Amino acid sequence: MKAVVIGSGIGGMASAIRLASLGFETDVFEQNPFYGGKINSKKIGSYRFDRGPSVFTEPHLVDELLDISKGTKIHFDCHKLDVSCCYFFEDGKRLALPVGKEAVAACLSKELGEDQDHIKKLLNRLELNYKAVYPVFIKVSLHRLKQWLNINVFKAIARIPFYGLFSSMNTVNRKNFENPKTTQIFNRFATYNGSSPFKSPGMFNIISHLELNIGPYMPIGGMVSISDAVYQKAIDMGVRFHFNTRVAQILYSSGRVNGVALSNKEIPCDLVTSNMDVHFTYEKLLPGLKGPIKILNQEKSTSAIVFYWGIKKSFEKLDVHNIFFSKAYESEFDHLFNKKTLIDDPTVYVHISSKLERSDAPEGCENWFVMVNAPIDSGQDWESQKQKLRSNVLKKLNRILKEDLETLIEVEENIDPIMMEHMYSGKNGSIYGNASNTMMSSFYRHPNFSPIIKGLYFSGVTVHPGGGIPLALNSAAIVEKCVRRDFSIS
Repeated sequence: MKAVVIGSGIGGMASAIRLASLGFETDVFEQNPFYGGKINSKKIGSYRFDRGPSVFTEPHLVDELLDISKGTKIHFDCHKLDVSCCYFFEDGKRLALPVGKEAVAACLSKELGEDQDHIKKLLNRLELNYKAVYPVFIKVSLHRLKQWLNINVFKAIARIPFYGLFSSMNTVNRKNFENPKTTQIFNRFATYNGSSPFKSPGMFNIISHLELNIGPYMPIGGMVSISDAVYQKAIDMGVRFHFNTRVAQILYSSGRVNGVALSNKEIPCDLVTSNMDVHFTYEKLLPGLKGPIKILNQEKSTSAIVFYWGIKKSFEKLDVHNIFFSKAYESEFDHLFNKKTLIDDPTVYVHISSKLERSDAPEGCENWFVMVNAPIDSGQDWESQKQKLRSNVLKKLNRILKEDLETLIEVEENIDPIMMEHMYSGKNGSIYGNASNTMMSSFYRHPNFSPIIKGLYFSGVTVHPGGGIPLALNSAAIVEKCVRRDFSIS
């Protein structure tokens, strides 16, 4: 049997590995000249930059993928970070938040005046919530009845009073913490799936469990090492990659997939998995098919503007992950989702892989990945927006770090929402497809299979279970489960 995967993002390559392990002759078609989707790398002068995701949790999911068909225990090489993130506030406060319940509780008590025992209880509750939700909402399809008929569902339902499901993240966090700074720290985890903490349900506070209780990791060799390892695994499994090759259409008849069309020929196959943004999968590849309107019309997640700066100095105050908070956090999200523009004092994220990967920058220098959340593209003048944002970001960082950064920038490039759409086929530059800005948003992500066309599946951050590397890897595992059942593979 033959399978085609559209797109070589992490979810697409993981799907290809799993399909090959089931015996499918698997081809991956990628419009770009590189694999990995957003998890790719670029050298600018003497500096190397990871161009996309920078936070890495749950490395065991990569281990599991690399272990398929080997029978030996694989450990993907990465550093465990002692500090999850350094936080900078406009009043001069700097907080390097450590990893682990005890350490986090002690730090928030000492630095922000929170009750230490209360914080530990909260972190325990987030862990229990995550463990209850994981096996029924993240690891399996929500869209097949069989998945709802097991004891784990009842365990998850029993914890509904503890999720904060009927309040926003911000409302839940304001009740939990004494200091507004602590609330802002916990609110920021809504941005991990491109959403607003003032709209997302409190349920999404479970995201913080992975970063605070367990801790983030940094792959040895940078984030691109994830793509490199997964790509090599796919090659070892016999997967064939076709770069600079755009799929023009998914072909089907009598309610079943029978191939894909390229610009110059048709490729017959028994199964298609689209790792492309689900909105564009319907719009561009299934033009004659009416898509699920309610799902596709949901509010989209944020995009981003990223500046890649080679900085001719090393900053002791900075760590691998750094956040410079906006003083007007609620207004910032109002601008992103309602006004569709950027606030003058945005929250700025700075990732510096050279803190651990010294070869990523020359001696005494650092590679700064400087990201600001941006609204999706709706016709804004992005060139003028970027110029204004660059100026505002430099003013903010100069003010807090007491430095003239303009004089230290040796190399520079950037990416904006239009470029995001062009490179990664994200609708309007959206990074994660739909935002999670409603109580029912988890149920409005597209399923990992087509309910209309047999043999059509979906993986990646724009479908269930959601955004981020771990969820994209889980989406591929769900595709495998669906294919096993649909094709009667034991």
